[in-house]
Amino acid sequence: MPDIAIIAGSESDHAIIEKATAVLDAAGASYETRIISAHRDPEALDAFVKETDGKIFICIAGLSAALPGVVASRTERPVIGVPVSGTLGGLDALLSIVQMPRGVPVACVGIDNGANAAHLALRILNL
Repeated sequence: MPDIAIIAGSESDHAIIEKATAVLDAAGASYETRIISAHRDPEALDAFVKETDGKIFICIAGLSAALPGVVASRTERPVIGVPVSGTLGGLDALLSIVQMPRGVPVACVGIDNGANAAHLALRILNL
């Protein structure tokens, strides 16, 4: 049973996934990873959010970065968003993640900072 569920919106986000999993491996935390686009495969995303035993989600997304918000709208578990740099240097993704509507909270770490997302997830698990 994984403690942390990591979801990335695209295969191109693999380097950010590796930053997060390196921290989790060093801490001995259990996790699972998936590549699921909120836009291209919303049904698979819904199914994964419902089926995973993960206690915390780390969602890695660029461009419009809808993934963390979509996940947060479908669960009461904590969601940490990792904006990915892209054509606007990741500012578009950052703003999409931090500007969530009231009642749909998403924590946000720095652009491309999968390591800090993992550190935050570990701190939440330790509560």
